[in-house]
Amino acid sequence: MPKISEKGQSMPQSPIRKLVPFAEAAYKKGKIVYHLNIGQPDIKTPEIAMDAVRVHSLDILSYTRSEGSEEYRKKIAKYYAKNSIDVNHDDIIVTTGGSEALLFAFGSIMDSDDEIIIPEPFYANYNGFSIASDVKVVPVISKFEDNFALPEIAEFEKLITPKTKAILICNPGNPTGYLYSKEEIKKLAEIAVKHDLFIIADEVYREFVYDDKEFYSIMQEESLKEHAIMIDSVSKRYSMCGARIGYLVSRNKEVIATALKFAQARLSPPTLAQIASEAALDTPQSYFDDVIEEYVERRNVLIEELEKIDGVKVAKPQGAFYCIAELPINNADKFAQWLLEEFDVDGETVMVAPAAGFYSTNNVGQNQVRLAYVLNKASLVKAVAILGKALKVYRD
Repeated sequence: MPKISEKGQSMPQSPIRKLVPFAEAAYKKGKIVYHLNIGQPDIKTPEIAMDAVRVHSLDILSYTRSEGSEEYRKKIAKYYAKNSIDVNHDDIIVTTGGSEALLFAFGSIMDSDDEIIIPEPFYANYNGFSIASDVKVVPVISKFEDNFALPEIAEFEKLITPKTKAILICNPGNPTGYLYSKEEIKKLAEIAVKHDLFIIADEVYREFVYDDKEFYSIMQEESLKEHAIMIDSVSKRYSMCGARIGYLVSRNKEVIATALKFAQARLSPPTLAQIASEAALDTPQSYFDDVIEEYVERRNVLIEELEKIDGVKVAKPQGAFYCIAELPINNADKFAQWLLEEFDVDGETVMVAPAAGFYSTNNVGQNQVRLAYVLNKASLVKAVAILGKALKVYRD
C-alpha cells in the first residue's frame, strides 16, 4: 500500500475541530450543544456586505488579479490610513483567508528547517502551517499567572540561532485574548532589528480591544519598515468567516514580490468574496461600537460565571473573544470528549477546545481549555453552569 508522507503524518489535528464527530453524535442523540470551542461569532454580517453580493452585476464570475483587485486594495489602504497605518495598495496582497497569508509569509521568508519563535500558547494552526512549510517552531512560553504577557526579551534572545528567521505574534491574542502594549511591540522591534529578523503579526482581531486599551500595530513602528509582515482578515472583523478573505501586508518590496509568486501559483482570491469584503469596508463605526460593547459584556459575564466554580482559574482577556481557563482536571482532551459523549444536563452539554493543542511544548496546558465568548449572554450563563455541574461529577 502506498505510504502517506511523514509531513502528512506529522500534521496536527485541530484542537478546535477534532471533536466535531463527537458533537455531531451528540446532535443525533437530540442533545443541544453550546459551542464555546470555536471563534464563529453569532454577530450578524453587515448588511452592506451581503447586499453587495445579492445585487452584483457580473455576467461572468471571472478571475481577479492574483494580488486582489486594485480597487479593493486601494480601499484597504484607506482603511489602514484611518487606523494610523501608512501603506500603499501595492503593499497589500489579498489572500484566501488569513491562513493563506500566513502560508505565503512562511514560504517567502523561510527555507526548510529554518526556525520561527512564537510565544505560546498560540493559534493552533501555526503548528500546522510550520509543518506544511517545513519550518521549526521554537516556543517561548508566556505564563498563565502573568496573564500571558510577553516573556522577557532575554528569553527570546536565548532562543535565537543562525536558523532563526522570524518572530510571530498574534495581537490581540488567540487563544489568550492578551493585548500587547506599545512598549512590548517596541521591545520586539528592537530585537528584530538587532538580529535582522522578520516580525510577523497576526492582527485579525485589531477591532476587538477592551477596557480603553490602545492597539498598536507593528506597521506603526518605523524601525520595522523592512522587517514587518502583517496578517489580516475580514473573518472576525465583519463576522465574515465564510468569505475566506485575508491580507498579507508589508512595506518590504522584496517580501511582497515573493509572496506574489505564491499568489500567482494559486491564481486569484475568490471574486464574490472580494466584492462582499470591499463593501464591508464601508461599514459604519457604530457597528463596531455596538459589537465591542456586546463582547465586553459577554467577557465579563463569562469571567464572572467561571470564577464561581470551585477550582477554576481564568486569565482575563483584553481583546479578541477568547480566554484560557484552568480546570481542576488532568486531561482536558478526555474531559472535552466526555462532555459530548457522556454528560448532559436536561439534554444540554458544552463543547470546549482543549488548550494543549495551542502549545507546541509537550505536556503543557493539559488542564486548560480555550473558551470563545461568541454566544449571547444567556447562553454563556447556561453553558458555564453546565460546565460547573460537569466538573462536580467528572473523574479523570
